[in-house]
Amino acid sequence: MPEPRHAVVTGVSSGIGAAIATRLLDQGWRITGISRTAPAHPVAGLHWIPADLSRPEDLPEVLASVSGVDAIVHAAGVQRSARLGELAPEDGSLMWRIHVQAAGVLVDTLVDRVADGGRVVLVGSRTMTGVPGKSQYAATKAALPALARSWAAELAPRAVTVNVVAPGPTDTPMLRDPGRSGTPPVMPPLGRLVRPEEVAGLTSFLLGPEGGAVTGQTLVMCAGASL
Repeated sequence: MPEPRHAVVTGVSSGIGAAIATRLLDQGWRITGISRTAPAHPVAGLHWIPADLSRPEDLPEVLASVSGVDAIVHAAGVQRSARLGELAPEDGSLMWRIHVQAAGVLVDTLVDRVADGGRVVLVGSRTMTGVPGKSQYAATKAALPALARSWAAELAPRAVTVNVVAPGPTDTPMLRDPGRSGTPPVMPPLGRLVRPEEVAGLTSFLLGPEGGAVTGQTLVMCAGASL
């Protein structure tokens, strides 16, 4: 019987990261989950490693024991919002470290442990195109497609794909974070928020056998918010 495929997933304690981990576990993957907070319930097939993604310099040591990787999913995220004239440099730095620097250190550390034909997915945001009051957040998410396209070109000879999944307003605890209270979510044209399970489904497709020809792309799932 073949060994289960192995995915490293950040942000597994809640929201999109938790939904992705659950979807992959249901499909028979084994998961190395990385987050600051432990998942709510122990789950067979999920090995949790505590780490603060706002300290990406710690990741090489955190990941020292991880091997045999088939996929990397960077889903950890945080949102702080403010309009010009009220921007906090520490908020911009925090989001850059978690969204961009952590992605870079994570993939750089594990790339030689990823099997040929493996997959990398970065969870971005439809906000990457720019939204009033979210300039710092948008800037960090806008960096992810640049990383993905660069890495996709570098890793294509190994048939390793790299893509960004960019959801619009998604029903996660992030929407209720006081740090983004200045920019409440706007209901998309479809009349509902994106569900974390839908983001997990698209991610699962990219990690699955039918997703192997998609690389260097940003796939937007926004319930019509970008119309």
